[in-house]
Amino acid sequence: MRDTLAKLIDDPRSAEPAIISLEPALSITYRDLAEASERLAAELAARGLRPGDCAAMFLPNSLEFIELFLALTRLGITVAPLNPAFRVEELKASLMDNRARALLARAGDATAAEAARELGVQLWSPELDARGAVTLDGATPRSLGAPPPPAADQAALLLQTSGSTGRPKMVPLTQANLLASALDIAAHYALSPADRTLLVMPLFHGHGLIGAALSTLSSGGTLIVPPRFSAASFWSAFQAYGATWYTAVPTIHLVLLARADGDGAPYHGPRFIRSCSASLAPAVLGKLEERFGAPVIEAYGMTETTHQAASNPLPPRPHKPGSVGLPTGVEIAIIDPTGKRLGANQAGEVIVRGPKVMTGYRDNPRANLEAFMDGWFRSGDMGVCDADGYLTLTGRLKELINRGGEKIAPNEIEATLLRDSAVAEASVFGMPDPKYGEVVWAAVVLKGDTDAARLKRLCREYLADFKVPVEIRFVAALPRNATGKVVRRDVAAMFRAAG
Repeated sequence: MRDTLAKLIDDPRSAEPAIISLEPALSITYRDLAEASERLAAELAARGLRPGDCAAMFLPNSLEFIELFLALTRLGITVAPLNPAFRVEELKASLMDNRARALLARAGDATAAEAARELGVQLWSPELDARGAVTLDGATPRSLGAPPPPAADQAALLLQTSGSTGRPKMVPLTQANLLASALDIAAHYALSPADRTLLVMPLFHGHGLIGAALSTLSSGGTLIVPPRFSAASFWSAFQAYGATWYTAVPTIHLVLLARADGDGAPYHGPRFIRSCSASLAPAVLGKLEERFGAPVIEAYGMTETTHQAASNPLPPRPHKPGSVGLPTGVEIAIIDPTGKRLGANQAGEVIVRGPKVMTGYRDNPRANLEAFMDGWFRSGDMGVCDADGYLTLTGRLKELINRGGEKIAPNEIEATLLRDSAVAEASVFGMPDPKYGEVVWAAVVLKGDTDAARLKRLCREYLADFKVPVEIRFVAALPRNATGKVVRRDVAAMFRAAG
């Protein structure tokens, strides 16, 4: 029975490639990976880490990251992966929030060294030997006995939400949560040892770590790991290493689509393309499928649901543009503001329950009272399920625009703006108005020739008048968070700051 990440690898004796590192150029087998995680877990225990302790990882996408993550979770340590772009004060704040006992960062990282010194946190640096095995600080590994297996309910991963107000909430995900999610994703997309994925998303985020890395390793497939996403080299690496699929946020899909011809992208290459972490406009989905000759499968996930909660299915079952698909490994329902369950085609708040849902935010009883209802997690997302059970998201509860009592979902307007081939990206948000309280604004990034009047005419063709943006502003770029996701409140704040 596979119940913890210690059993993530289905065949720990396999000589098939588990990870191909592009920088440095190394390949390790599943047998190598299993042995490395056992050896490193024992080494970390010898250094004083105990089950339940927290260790922070301040590393880029790399072979070291994955080997250390599996070793730490094998020991029963709670891992807090942090954005390696953090400055000293950001890193210190995260280390204090996570109550980390140790920090793992590359040798010579001045930011990590300063933060660890000021907080008195142990700092260890991983190094790779010629075979791709990790050592710590160059020390010769000690021959130690294997540690006892971790408990299924032991917290294995500690992530922060990108909360809409105040400090982020801390989300502990258990060994069982993570394994259930990895196996669910692998099963839903029929991942097998024949599949290879080129890692795009950062490993400090659930999309990259769970959606790509752990799901691939649980299936016996191969994870191809560049040090960072590079649009210029993506397709050459994808083809050279025999990748069969990739997963990314819509922003990255748009970049790859725009560069496809110049970068020599294949017209028929991937088995499928997955999109998650933000809404993908149906018009963009259609263009991706047409150019790359592969089904584009949109999924839906949250930190609190251990990444994926719903996904469109692979062909021959229908994948519906604009929908995030069917529940995967969880139950999903829709409720009205009173908590009443709604039927098909009735819009309301999305609630989720199942083995992938967190047990609660850490040290935040008030947030837990607000987040849970009779065992269901309240997502804060608005959506509707059709008669076939496919979920379509209409926006965040807190991002709905209230125009004189009319509740307007930004997603629908953004999708309409993207029907214009001159629009590269669009973000819709509410702005204060003395008459209506809020009115609709849009920020648009162009890739061709159009103007605000033409875009408003397009909106009037498909939308009710009250949904048509009163202002359309053209910008060179939209503000994004660390994973490349456009955050509407940040776009609105940009315009409010500008008066």
